[in-house]
Amino acid sequence: MKKRILVTGSHGFVGNHLVRYVLDNTDWDIVGMDSFRHAGDPLRNHDDPRYTVLCHDLNAPIGDRLSAKIGDVNYIINLASISDVDLSIRDPLWVWENNTRLIGNILSFAHLKKSQGLEKFIHCSTDEVFGPAPPGYFHTEWDTICPSNPYSASKAAQEALCITYWRTYGLPLIITNCMNMVGETQEPTKFIPKIIWTVQGYGEVVVHGSPEHIGCRMYLDAKNLADAWVFLLNNTQLETYLGEGGPQRPSRYNIVGQEEITNLELAERIAKIAGKRLRYRFKDFHLTRPGHDRRYALDGSKIAALGWKHPIPLDETLKRVVAWSIKHPEWLEGGHS
Repeated sequence: MKKRILVTGSHGFVGNHLVRYVLDNTDWDIVGMDSFRHAGDPLRNHDDPRYTVLCHDLNAPIGDRLSAKIGDVNYIINLASISDVDLSIRDPLWVWENNTRLIGNILSFAHLKKSQGLEKFIHCSTDEVFGPAPPGYFHTEWDTICPSNPYSASKAAQEALCITYWRTYGLPLIITNCMNMVGETQEPTKFIPKIIWTVQGYGEVVVHGSPEHIGCRMYLDAKNLADAWVFLLNNTQLETYLGEGGPQRPSRYNIVGQEEITNLELAERIAKIAGKRLRYRFKDFHLTRPGHDRRYALDGSKIAALGWKHPIPLDETLKRVVAWSIKHPEWLEGGHS
């Protein structure tokens, strides 16, 4: 029998790539759940009979009629969250309440579906829950949680509630911590779309930091992330809480970028791909964005030991995304104040 997967936030940037990947590489049916209140965009759509979209805001519980409409699902991947750090700094309680309320509602639904055949629940979390990584250090899966801003604190809270559902209710849980994303249809307020837009002749790229202390990231192709999630669904045996004699933590994996790159190196590489001259200036981000972390870095050896490899190298990703974005400038406009 064919598998069915529920994807919350399926019209968001990452959800869009996950839906496309599942349609292209499996025979699974997909139910997407979206509120369209935040970053979900109806233009990120896939006209396919295997993909059904239901409009629901997870700030409200999933009622009996909607649950019946969703039907039985084998897998749930939870992507729904406000992920805007700047917004969380301007309005921390609103972001906190949204992100913590929605995780409670989707976990309650998953608990119900566990008795109806739910096999695995993947929760998408972030490298930001660990806070900044010191030079040369890469956070492992169960390092100390130490978020720096209200957004990352809300993601840490989501993880905590997921773990309680694993221990208390036996939820078949996988937590994944991911890195900064790159891909088509990303929000124009994110760094890579801003670079692509700016090097077309719209001013200077703002590089956060100083010449001696430039921010670093490990960028992850959203298509590679989708590949990793499907790999985990197909190739993992979950940890099950059996009391004091068994595992005390659920399954958890870091899904990492392939190489560490400074913000300036990234801008230079994108400008070269676009065939444009890079104009840039440094800016002390801590003055305008409290809670900014200079460096994020995760250790990806655990999922690599299972046999997962990035299918797409970073240079190929950047060339693809730059070319696509230049052909679709409507996805670059609106994030340049």
